Amino acid sequence: MNHRTCRWLVAGAAWLAVAAASHARLREEQIDLPVQVVNAYGKPVEHVIKVTVFSDDTNPQPAPVLVLNHGRSAEAEGRAKLGRARFTDASKFFVQRGFIVAVPTRVGYGVSGGDDVEYSGTCNQKNYPPGYAAAAKQTLAVLEAVRQRPDAAKDRAVVMGQSYGGTTAVTIASLNPPGVQASINFAGGGGGNPKTQPQQPCAPQLLERMFRSYGETARIPMLWVYTENDMYSGPRYPREWFEAYTAAGGKGDFVQFPPHGDDGHLLFSRYPEVWQPRVAEFLDTHGFKVPKPKAMK
Repeated sequence: MNHRTCRWLVAGAAWLAVAAASHARLREEQIDLPVQVVNAYGKPVEHVIKVTVFSDDTNPQPAPVLVLNHGRSAEAEGRAKLGRARFTDASKFFVQRGFIVAVPTRVGYGVSGGDDVEYSGTCNQKNYPPGYAAAAKQTLAVLEAVRQRPDAAKDRAVVMGQSYGGTTAVTIASLNPPGVQASINFAGGGGGNPKTQPQQPCAPQLLERMFRSYGETARIPMLWVYTENDMYSGPRYPREWFEAYTAAGGKGDFVQFPPHGDDGHLLFSRYPEVWQPRVAEFLDTHGFKVPKPKAMK
């Protein structure tokens, strides 16, 4: 997508202080980004989404890009109330590691609004792939737009996400987009509802089939992160999905932490001290070590 089609808006005049030894500064901006996707019924949808971008001009440039995707509420009300996706604490962590972090609010959610292009059918009649394809296409559009920044690297990127966004990260890995060196899946799955069917996602065998198909083409190294008390997917299914993915040819590491809180599905947002060391190790291994800060003038 041509970078002239997106409008950069500074989301605040002040710099936000980040508690880091390097006295790094976190800058928060917003992009209005036109995207084109197709829903599960083959209907083309054009829409403008809001993308929050975090950066720090004291980091070495050009900086690698990390696209971080949000999840999906089981209820329409929850999706509408998402607001503007930010993941501020996690974004700070990744900016401190040298990244420019982009957090899209996808079509059908919060401030972006629009049709629910990720709808995959009723619980007993799921058609998962089109919804994740729509999320993946938006992710790639965000990546392309952010790469137009003069401070962004064109050939170094990581894609990650939580819940529905985690499965989207696996979808991206199956596409092997140029310049994406790693992908991280936090609690990825689909079709779950912890209120009405705890730890029992809809049609888990269809998800396993989809993950196996992703593994047939994926060559990007991945990290899959789950907990034993994930109230969407439970302790068993994620392992089976990962085994299907890697048996088909996908590359990755699987981590399942012990139970955390009343729902381990929320590990990413509630327990950063648990996952950050393992994610840091993964990033170090794949060429994304913490950079030395530029000298302050």
